[in-house]
Amino acid sequence: MTNLAGLPPLGQKIKQERGTVAARGHMARVAACPCVVCHKPGPSTVHHCICGRYSQARASDFATIPLCWECHLGPQGIHANKSAWVEANGPDTDFLPVVADMIAGDWVRP
Repeated sequence: MTNLAGLPPLGQKIKQERGTVAARGHMARVAACPCVVCHKPGPSTVHHCICGRYSQARASDFATIPLCWECHLGPQGIHANKSAWVEANGPDTDFLPVVADMIAGDWVRP
């Protein structure tokens, strides 16, 4: 099934900004959060979501999630083996609402 409406996951409106002052501020807040997968305390690396994307253009700076080095670039990280990572954790875009809660202060660590 394709996304005919062109909407981000769950109908969220994600700003398509890159490199602006607002986007850099958002990424700084994301980096301060713990890893959304293993909950290792921050600062984390900022990962631009790649699941469900069909172009070479990089995702918006607002479509980012915090990942520790192991979950991001390590041997079991999303950039090392995307299909295995998605099988184990689900699409990275599913974590965007969690990140919004983390930034808003509404997130309770499981």
